[in-house]
Amino acid sequence: ATLDLLPGQRDVIHFWGHHNIERNFERTPLGHGTLSLGSTRGETSLYENNSVILCSRDTTEDHGDCYGFSFMYSGNFLLEAHRNNIDHCRVVMGIHPDRFDWILDKGESFTAPQVVMCYSADGLTALSHRYHDAYRENLCQCRYMHEPRPVLINSWEAVHFTFDLEKLVSIAEESLKMGVDLFVLDDGWFGKREDDTSGLGDWYTNEKKLGGTLAALSDRIHALGMKFGLWFEPEMISEDSDLYRAHPDWAIAVPGRAPAKGRNQLVLDFSREDVQDYIIRTVGDVLDSAKIEYVKWDFNRVLCDIYSCVLPPERQGEVLHRFVLGLYRVMDALMTPRPDVLFEGCSGGGGRFDAAMLYYQPQIWASDNTDAFDRLFIQYGTSFFYPVSSMGAHVSVSPNIRTGRQTTFETRSIVAMSGTYGYELDTTKMTEEEKAYCKERSDLYRKYQPLIFFGDYYRVSGPYDSARGLTAWNFVSKDKTEALANAVLTDPAMHDIQLYVKVKGLDPDALYAVSGSAELETPLSGRILAEYGIPVANSRTPEYTGYQFYLKKI
Repeated sequence: ATLDLLPGQRDVIHFWGHHNIERNFERTPLGHGTLSLGSTRGETSLYENNSVILCSRDTTEDHGDCYGFSFMYSGNFLLEAHRNNIDHCRVVMGIHPDRFDWILDKGESFTAPQVVMCYSADGLTALSHRYHDAYRENLCQCRYMHEPRPVLINSWEAVHFTFDLEKLVSIAEESLKMGVDLFVLDDGWFGKREDDTSGLGDWYTNEKKLGGTLAALSDRIHALGMKFGLWFEPEMISEDSDLYRAHPDWAIAVPGRAPAKGRNQLVLDFSREDVQDYIIRTVGDVLDSAKIEYVKWDFNRVLCDIYSCVLPPERQGEVLHRFVLGLYRVMDALMTPRPDVLFEGCSGGGGRFDAAMLYYQPQIWASDNTDAFDRLFIQYGTSFFYPVSSMGAHVSVSPNIRTGRQTTFETRSIVAMSGTYGYELDTTKMTEEEKAYCKERSDLYRKYQPLIFFGDYYRVSGPYDSARGLTAWNFVSKDKTEALANAVLTDPAMHDIQLYVKVKGLDPDALYAVSGSAELETPLSGRILAEYGIPVANSRTPEYTGYQFYLKKI
């Protein structure tokens, strides 16, 4: 895509990051010359997301010009914004030229990936609403985009690689008391997989470890009244695997050089049809061997040592793009005949959060970092282009295993509720009171899910804005009859003044009853709620306190 804009002073908003802190919001003035943003790592989102905004210097959430550019592609990309000597601006976006070229023989054609462009004259919020609606209604193909999503529990943070049948079933049994609908068995169920050094590529059940077949485990979970899900990492291979011993040439590596590893693993050459066919067959056989309603599709390292043994030297520049096309072919082959399976994307957390993935997977794990405070930043940045219904977000233990930060269960739940809600907990170590509280929160999420998923999303005050003391956001139904307002106290320096949770997007002339973290006796107008808000924190309020209010038009 190439777009020329009229002269003007503009900013570039982009979303950089790294593992455990993806899609950080950064706004930079566009000076003279060329600003270049992109990725050459074979993925789209861990270090730099492939969706970017150009806006006027005075643009805010509620007013001003802004242009969105969202690349519908899951590989290397480049965006360049150039401002010349007379302040004209040109934006170019597409496949990154580094390590890419493509030979076209006579009569052949090349189809470039699309860039989804959008303009708003009414600020960043309106731009986000248009992307959210477009992606929900026109891009995501899975039926779950318009159906209730299950509340799930994932086994990873509870047991990692160390488990047996009875441990898994006991976690599932206890999670029933928490209102959980879906039990997900994460890494460690296949091949010789006792840690992250072996087994990838051997997609057959380790029946000794599970104490039986995958179907038997699935039957045990379903007998409890729950659904069953499974983790895969189809694009990866371990050197210590039957697959690698049989086909070492299937791993991406430069001949004669020791390949670089990430998480002790190599990458399968998805540019090869025989590799694609193997994954389609073996993963498909597993999915058909038991009743499986959910798949977590992971991708835990970046691409490097780019070389394919089946392409001649002059075509090695095609490997990365052929890899992406091969990935799409595999996903089509596995997902199309299984429309009742809910697929969730993942890439070392949120490393492949892009529009093309949303075509195949209606939800994507936003980050391996489940700390409620850090998630405010991650989910804030993600929200500029991607609908809340696409963000995988779970409640985990406190203190958090990655940050050590302590937050209340209510705060963790409020933050996770602004996404596809679930749990990362060892339920066998929880008290009955804790499980009962989880049940209340799970039921509340199911009640609010249509509003969260299909209402309009408003960023009221971001986590970067410490001057306000609160990170606040809300959802409003399309007909403005109900809303859900959320906030977390993020700046203890602001405790000495009264803080308010403002609510955007309401009918200014209508009255709304307010319930939730505080019950207001007197209904408030949409105008009052937008300009003044609901009184909450003061000097006695603990740090990281969360608030949630339900508003109903009367």
